[in-house]
Amino acid sequence: MLEVREAPDPTPARGEVRIRVRGSGINFAEIMARQGLYKDAPKPPMVVGYEISGVIDAVGPGVSERTEGERVLAVTRFGGYSDTVCVPAIQAFPMPEKMTFEEGAALPVSYLTAYHILFRVFRLRDGDHVLIHQAAGGVGTAASQLCASVKGVVSYGTASARKHDHVRENGCKHPIDYHSVDYENVIRELTNGRGVDVVLDPLGGADWKKGYSLLRPAGMLIMFGWANMVRDGKRKITRVLGQVARMPWWAPLKLMNENKGIAGVNMGQLWGNVEMLTEELVALLHLYEQGSITPRVDRTFTFEQAGDAHAYIEAGKNVGKVLLTP
Repeated sequence: MLEVREAPDPTPARGEVRIRVRGSGINFAEIMARQGLYKDAPKPPMVVGYEISGVIDAVGPGVSERTEGERVLAVTRFGGYSDTVCVPAIQAFPMPEKMTFEEGAALPVSYLTAYHILFRVFRLRDGDHVLIHQAAGGVGTAASQLCASVKGVVSYGTASARKHDHVRENGCKHPIDYHSVDYENVIRELTNGRGVDVVLDPLGGADWKKGYSLLRPAGMLIMFGWANMVRDGKRKITRVLGQVARMPWWAPLKLMNENKGIAGVNMGQLWGNVEMLTEELVALLHLYEQGSITPRVDRTFTFEQAGDAHAYIEAGKNVGKVLLTP
């Protein structure tokens, strides 16, 4: 259950800045936390939220790199669904002049996840073929744009038919309506049976097995979520157990003999790797200023409408990012 509660404004500690929030990004991790399926989340009652944009209105002792009045975007380890947030100054990044607060709140987590997967874990290069699941969502939109920024990359994206225009606009060359066709068969046909070099999979369960089967030699399946566990806004133990039962298991010798790889990504577990995340976020801001990426915001909801916002995403209605605004 999500509800609005009042609390005193926090005071920035040493090394922190306080941000008056103008936008908070919603990610699937928060939906899973609400359903009790996200083990990294604090115990209830809790304030979730990984990313914000806003204006610094107070600076704690020892901070020299950030100043009051700066427009910033920031990553938070929970607490983002608030109108006032304190974060370490090194986690707040000045927004480019042309960037809106909506774009700023939509960029950090989705684009960091996509960038980390494509350029840190996989090392995307000219000529690669990429399968992007949920291509119209936040991470899918980011991944499509990032793939389009590399010459010669061919991308395939699963999305419902009504979202295909959005998927194409973001650079994905081959949208696939997974409701009406088997994406595995379509990709084999489009690639003349060769498959793809990398699969970005936030779905889980049986889809991991299908994705692995589509890999070319030296290809990689990268898992970064388990959306198949969640449906209709409720946690059902039978569904969870069913997904676990359908989860594939890979033996080292099988991977060696088939010359394929698997990797997992959980950005929530990388918060301590400040240098790496900073490098990646700075690269993304540079790509934004170049015009190579543009965060797409589907809708904004007020904090009082947070439950509606979660339901909107769970129903698969969003095309791009969904935000909360104080």
